[in-house]
Amino acid sequence: MRVLKSYLLVCLMLLIGTGSLFAAGETIYEIIVRGNKAVSPQMVTTSLTLRTGDALDPEEVARSIRQLYKMRMFSDIRIHAEPYMAGVNLIVEVKENPVLSFVEYKGMKAVKKERLDELVTMRIGTFWSDYQKHDLVSKLRSEYHSKGFSNAKVSLEENFDNEGKVRVVVNVEEGSRLAIGSITFVGNENFDDKTLLKRMKTKPANIFRSGRFEQDKFDQDLVKLAEFYKKNGYIDVAIGPHELISTGERTQEVIIQVREGQRYTFSGISVKGNEHFTTDKINEVFTLKTNEPFNQTKFDEQLARVYSLYFDEGFIYTEISQDMQCVDGTLNIALNINEGNRARIHQIHITGNKRTKDKVLLRELDIAPGDYFRQSQVIRSQQNIYNLGFFEPDIRLDYTPINSNGDIDLQIDVIDKSSGTANGGVGYNSQDGFVGQLSVTMNNILGNNWSSSVAWEFGGKTQDFQANFTNPNLFDSDVLLGTSLYYTTKDWSSFYYKIFTRGASVRLGRYIPLMNRTRLVGGYSLYSKKYEITKRDLFDPVTNPTLAELDTLGWRYTSALSATVSRDTRNNIYFPTRGSQLILFSEVAGGPLGGNFDYYKQIAQVNWYMEMWQKLTLRTKWRFGYITPYGSSKDAPPDEKFYLGGTGVDGIRGYADRRIGVDEDGDGVMDTGGTRAIIFSSELAYPIGSDQIIGLVFLDAGDCYNRLRDFNFLKFKKGVGAGIRIQSPFGLIGFDYAYNLDLGTWEPHIQFGTTF
Repeated sequence: MRVLKSYLLVCLMLLIGTGSLFAAGETIYEIIVRGNKAVSPQMVTTSLTLRTGDALDPEEVARSIRQLYKMRMFSDIRIHAEPYMAGVNLIVEVKENPVLSFVEYKGMKAVKKERLDELVTMRIGTFWSDYQKHDLVSKLRSEYHSKGFSNAKVSLEENFDNEGKVRVVVNVEEGSRLAIGSITFVGNENFDDKTLLKRMKTKPANIFRSGRFEQDKFDQDLVKLAEFYKKNGYIDVAIGPHELISTGERTQEVIIQVREGQRYTFSGISVKGNEHFTTDKINEVFTLKTNEPFNQTKFDEQLARVYSLYFDEGFIYTEISQDMQCVDGTLNIALNINEGNRARIHQIHITGNKRTKDKVLLRELDIAPGDYFRQSQVIRSQQNIYNLGFFEPDIRLDYTPINSNGDIDLQIDVIDKSSGTANGGVGYNSQDGFVGQLSVTMNNILGNNWSSSVAWEFGGKTQDFQANFTNPNLFDSDVLLGTSLYYTTKDWSSFYYKIFTRGASVRLGRYIPLMNRTRLVGGYSLYSKKYEITKRDLFDPVTNPTLAELDTLGWRYTSALSATVSRDTRNNIYFPTRGSQLILFSEVAGGPLGGNFDYYKQIAQVNWYMEMWQKLTLRTKWRFGYITPYGSSKDAPPDEKFYLGGTGVDGIRGYADRRIGVDEDGDGVMDTGGTRAIIFSSELAYPIGSDQIIGLVFLDAGDCYNRLRDFNFLKFKKGVGAGIRIQSPFGLIGFDYAYNLDLGTWEPHIQFGTTF
């Protein structure tokens, strides 16, 4: 403040004295700068409001001096005129501020270097002025004050040399951090101190709390206090100012001024200016009750929904003014709506997609040029683009008005991320032990959204080679084409057999018209299998006659047609907080298709996602499975039946992979899989770091049967536990630790990819 007063005094004196220093109206022949060393004469003259050839004007001289002082390069500025020919030469004499050549901070512990860099704008090589001194000391004192160091002292040491440079040492005596001993409210008549203190995170110190004063947190507390009053009808409330008073060597008192104002009860809302929406439609949004205290927070939220109504119909220029009519403690609100023009989309511009072709993104849009702008469709388009998996989460949408009718150009800006991976590693699951895998995956080949993968998984009980290719838009249409080749060896050690499989499949699909986000995919598979019993004990023979027969027959062939109907309305494939996912799968093998197995298989699965509170999301899954033989087959293939447990699609955590089957002879040992299965899973998930790291707790339950009459909900196999999911460059990695509620044992689970 003292620096500001001195500056104003100098300017005032110059303004008063210029009239006696200059003869107004004389022509300026030349402007001469003297006293400058580091600053060029051109920088000085360009900052003046006078130029060569101008008529000398004392007011412009004073204005020029003020302009030069604003540069903060000079400690003294004098301007005078010398007669020259028929006019004058203007002489500008300056005294430069010293240049900062060194700065050091001593005694500073509570303020870290990163925070100091944010606070202090001066840098080595800049001019050191009185303004910078005041600004530096003021900011440091304010920072320490906000951290509870109300007694901190900041002083400066300045060492000048003959070259016009200065070395500055900042000395800080932090003192002790003062704890809050008490918080006192002044002016609160309708709510006591205890009630208000409950709304604050800043608390007095006690045995469990440090009582530290943090300015940012305290500022948020003041906002919360104002919101609390406004929720209870005190719309004119004013919280603050506040004062910190030292009450001892280590304690301080916080005193907060409160002006409550009058309490208003709500009497109603009137609406005018609305044409597109009826008054009844708008009033439906407001649920405030008359003759009750006016809730400002709820009103603001509901008014925002009115704006959303208009935005979703393309009225992006809508303005709603509020006239708060207060009479004798009652409040009536008159809304005056100026709907403005309804915006159509003229063009859609896409930027940032260096690896992905524009047509791939355009296919994901729920809007097109010529449509009215609809906010819900724009948000859904943003979600669709993100769910491709090719871009970072920060997908920016903006619009630019292009004409007087209010039409807009829509701008979509994306940031590419890697969409292909090549990796190898070692994993573990309770059924197969340690397994290894090598894979190469490309999810956006040539920028066309084509995906291809080659994977080899190997271990003591598993050999699995697969190659896949999928084009979701064959010939730029809505038709999906996919192919697969596979060769696997899997040891089902829990059921004492090994199976070898080799084959191929082809898939065709497309979205179903008039059914939002619903796709039908049909497929044909042809593969051969060979079954081999791994346990041959005369005293404990294999009890499954189908498996015993298959063991003697060698390679058997399966020819099958399948159809999958899927509907996906999740808002985010990595961490969905709302929406659902429905899958209906049907497969028919054998019969007129040929092959050695005749069976019919059906699976239905539905997932629901609902945000409970502050990104805490409830995820629920129901999965039903059914398989039955027909024709010449008396039983379904053993590996096509349902084996529950672990973390796969039929997972029940708390049990080892594929350990839940059917005990056919009642000896307590699972002999084979079930022909019917039901699984229920529920998770509460919360993002630890955006949607890339997710913590969760879960409950899994389910069982499989051969006959519906064996179904017993009370005897479901159950597991509970906690886990974590990490979205890594190599895909989704998960770890779960589950407690088996039936056996009282713990089971760890490691998984790659997602099955929920």
